[in-house]
Amino acid sequence: MTDSPETQGKPRLLVVEDDPGLQKQLRWSFDEYEVLVAGDREQALVMMRRYEPAVVLQDLGLPPDPAGVAEGMRTLKEILSLAPYTRVIVITGNADRDNAMRAVSYGAYDFCQKPLDPEMLRLIVGRGFRLHQLEMQNRQLLEGQMRSPFEGLIATDDAMFKVCRMIEKVAPVDVSALILGESGTGKELIARALHSQSGRKDARFVAINCAAIPETLLESELFGYEKGAFTGAAKQTLGKVETANGGTLFLDEIGDMPLSLQAKLLRFLQDRVIERVGGRQEIPVNVRVVCATNKDLQALIAEQKFREDLYFRISEVTINVPPLRERRGGPTTLAHALLRKFNGAQGRPKRGFTDDAIAALEAYRWPGNVRELENKVKSAVIMAEGALLTPEDLGLRDATGAVPVFNLKEVRARAERQAIQQALATCDNNVSHASELLGVSRPTLYDLMAKYGVGN
Repeated sequence: MTDSPETQGKPRLLVVEDDPGLQKQLRWSFDEYEVLVAGDREQALVMMRRYEPAVVLQDLGLPPDPAGVAEGMRTLKEILSLAPYTRVIVITGNADRDNAMRAVSYGAYDFCQKPLDPEMLRLIVGRGFRLHQLEMQNRQLLEGQMRSPFEGLIATDDAMFKVCRMIEKVAPVDVSALILGESGTGKELIARALHSQSGRKDARFVAINCAAIPETLLESELFGYEKGAFTGAAKQTLGKVETANGGTLFLDEIGDMPLSLQAKLLRFLQDRVIERVGGRQEIPVNVRVVCATNKDLQALIAEQKFREDLYFRISEVTINVPPLRERRGGPTTLAHALLRKFNGAQGRPKRGFTDDAIAALEAYRWPGNVRELENKVKSAVIMAEGALLTPEDLGLRDATGAVPVFNLKEVRARAERQAIQQALATCDNNVSHASELLGVSRPTLYDLMAKYGVGN
């Protein structure tokens, strides 16, 4: 089968239906699409591989079991396994709600019951195409963002946009920066972004965790040592500071650095020279220092556990990273980006998240922040059975007390609200760009924003 001049360029809709009469009716009902027809599971999979349609309209009653749903369910699962982002709308018998909900739990986008209402079916199919296009554009935008100097950083609210703007302003200026935030918020990613947008980007980025190295070894790790400086020092060894010469030195968990070493770090920051352990020669080093901590340094200063003069040296610019629970729309957007990342790495593609999973992602407090979210999504991609990840797959079954919603009107309202929020976040709240992304006019988007209470 090849494209005819009449169908070339039209969106492709695959109809999986064995009834010739219904096939003809659906062809006639969807003349604005290129309608592909398959009469059974094998034909459907051939069509999927060859034409990659964005939306599939599939009857659950397929041969050799047209009176049952076993073959239809198998077809649905194999289509979504082959093309996880395809929107599958299933057709069920009259009053067959249980099987319709089973299909949705397996990953179907929506369902229609016989006898078919042409107008309702056209509405659902049209929305399926629009959401598929929106997801595809969002994935492209996220992939572009992941390849940017802000690799791994995804801004969804004003607080994170402020962080990104600070990075842009601070990175080219050779000042010391202090990054403050809870554990798991991505402080090292911000430090790497500062390095990658600076004039030092072609030199090394060297990181050291001050809390992970014993106090007796931390000095030699930082400043290096001469041969024979201590038992086991068999050769001269450069420290992290010297290794980073010309580039950026990232001191993570600076709040855990012992006071005795703080004095030596302060001297280096003042004079820009070091002495290796066991050595007497002053060695000049040109390095930018970026520090990070999840501790309250002001409180440590008050307790005389952190030097105030060192604090002022390392905090010429301070960047505060908000915890994940305070980032509006952050958990959902980051979860989708992580799903895309792990889909390819694990070879077990999942299409997305159920509505209950989205609600759980936003309701959970995320004490471990982005690191915890990354672990939960990675585990879910490996272990989940269905095409859509559920709260149980994510280990968030108790994150929200919401009762599963089966009312289609409410489910669609949730999906529209979520799509609008993500589009606005992606477009930095630019309504014109968001309306283009969503495929609606600006007045329509304003109406929807007012309807769902989204935006200012």
